[in-house]
Amino acid sequence: MLHPSLQGIVLVPIAPHALSNRPIVVPEVSEIVVEIINGRDTSVNFDMQTFASLQQRDRIVIARSPNTITFLHPHGWSYYDTLREKLHWNESPSFQAR
Repeated sequence: MLHPSLQGIVLVPIAPHALSNRPIVVPEVSEIVVEIINGRDTSVNFDMQTFASLQQRDRIVIARSPNTITFLHPHGWSYYDTLREKLHWNESPSFQAR
């Protein structure tokens, strides 16, 4: 989790095959290059909107966009209240006897 005011790029593995594959945060000025070395039926999907097949030596370059967006929230909205509600931070664990 990153606070909304932080600048950075978060790289998150999807369906990792090892517990050592963890999200990482890199500086916002970073340029990440992924090059296909080998493999078969390699593809990339961008936000489930654009799908492309990749070949050996193809490169994907990831960098921060110069475009920005402003999110509007209702009066009284709190980032921490949202986390508390969605992650159940305000609840005590319950134990059920078997």
